[in-house]
Amino acid sequence: MASLHLASIAIGVLTAYLLTKLLTFKKPPAPLPPGPPPKPIIGNLKDLPQNGERDWEHWLKHKELYGRFTQTVILSYTSGCGGILGLIPYSDRSRAIRKAMNKEIGSKVAVSRFNALQEAETRRFLLRVLEAPEELRNHIRTEAGAVVLKLAYGYTVEPHKQDPLVDLADVSMYYFSLVCRYGAWVVDVFPSLRFLPSWFPGTEFKRIGQRSKEAFDNFGGKPYNFVKHQMSQGTHHPSYLSSILESEEIEPGSEKEYVTKWSAASIYAGGADTTVSTMASFFLAMALYPEAQRKAQEEIDRVVGNSRLPTFADRDNLPYINATVKEVLRWHPVVPNNLPHLSTHDDMCQGYFIPKGSIVISNIWGFAHDPDVFHDPMTFKPERYLGDNPEPDSHRISFGFGRRICPGRVMADAAIYLNIAQSLAAFNIGKKVVDGKEVEPRVEFQAALISHPEPYDVSIKPRSSVHEELIRAVEEEYPWEKSHADELVNIKV
Repeated sequence: MASLHLASIAIGVLTAYLLTKLLTFKKPPAPLPPGPPPKPIIGNLKDLPQNGERDWEHWLKHKELYGRFTQTVILSYTSGCGGILGLIPYSDRSRAIRKAMNKEIGSKVAVSRFNALQEAETRRFLLRVLEAPEELRNHIRTEAGAVVLKLAYGYTVEPHKQDPLVDLADVSMYYFSLVCRYGAWVVDVFPSLRFLPSWFPGTEFKRIGQRSKEAFDNFGGKPYNFVKHQMSQGTHHPSYLSSILESEEIEPGSEKEYVTKWSAASIYAGGADTTVSTMASFFLAMALYPEAQRKAQEEIDRVVGNSRLPTFADRDNLPYINATVKEVLRWHPVVPNNLPHLSTHDDMCQGYFIPKGSIVISNIWGFAHDPDVFHDPMTFKPERYLGDNPEPDSHRISFGFGRRICPGRVMADAAIYLNIAQSLAAFNIGKKVVDGKEVEPRVEFQAALISHPEPYDVSIKPRSSVHEELIRAVEEEYPWEKSHADELVNIKV
């Protein structure tokens, strides 16, 4: 009886799907973009990336076969990612969140207010790497979390151990990357599956969606309530969120509260994982391309010397370091396929019809590795941006496009510059040597929306005793602060 019941539900859902397709079918006024022909019932299901396959490489094959590739589908998966800006349809709400973020971190002048914060946390990062280089990935996570949590919420992370809000960001961004990767779920192609009960075979997306919702409820709510609690006690630290709550009357449950809460959370989300990916790629690239590292260090030694570390004030005088920032963003883009975009109305593009509701995927990795634009694109070469005929600036594509471009791009660029400049000034980064032989680091990248290098081993050592002293001086210049982690225990969502 149970199997008969399951079969009845499945047949009902399939029938509803086919009837919907038949009743809503309209002959397009112009050809659709070329692509693999859909099969009966399953459409282009088999043309989607397979589990574990890197999306950007998969879609690049379609470009070679068909040119631009657009598939008419509706992304119906309810992921529960709250009000994170990248997932909100273009609307009054999304514009309000973007406007609030742009005011705080949308320009170089605005971002420069946080230079001292960036400086302190970068220096602390160098000290952590000096003392435990094998924990590089965790140190990158801690620094990224420390900067963005202090900026958004005035929250101080645990200085020497795992922090609960940094861990919460990790969990939330795992789900963000998982559920926003178009084609990872059958429901992306068969929206009617969302009507099946969560216990039905093949509906894991529902359980993932629920866990994602729970994580993001905490992600948006816990730090928001932390700041409100601190303000009620008169113990809060200045931050993006406290500034808004002090200056405006915000009613609980209002649209203004939603915009305020999720604009802060979007800053948190935007900085929690993206900088981690870029800096992980940077250390890997330096081990693989020692000549680029040598040129960068020569420039720092010539311009800055070895009596101090580079600062933001040195940036205009460090063209090779700036070129290295661009090249890291090009060599492995943080979001190789960009976020999927949904067309809000019927449109035409170069003679092809783009129906309303189409998912449009921008293969940023493909753009950044186009041999017609970037010479020898697989090689890490900062000098490609220098000289009389520089190649295009990768900033133009690395942070998305148009009105949905990343609002935190100026902040991210500043963080990446300072981390790269100070890391190169302080450390020699190379391949590990085992039994007298160099060991090639693993060079693979995760198949995820926000793509990190797979775990790898490299050697990181101070360039000299003078540089080690510069690194250790941070404890005097920027004494450690007490974490707010203990205060989170009683904060409810």
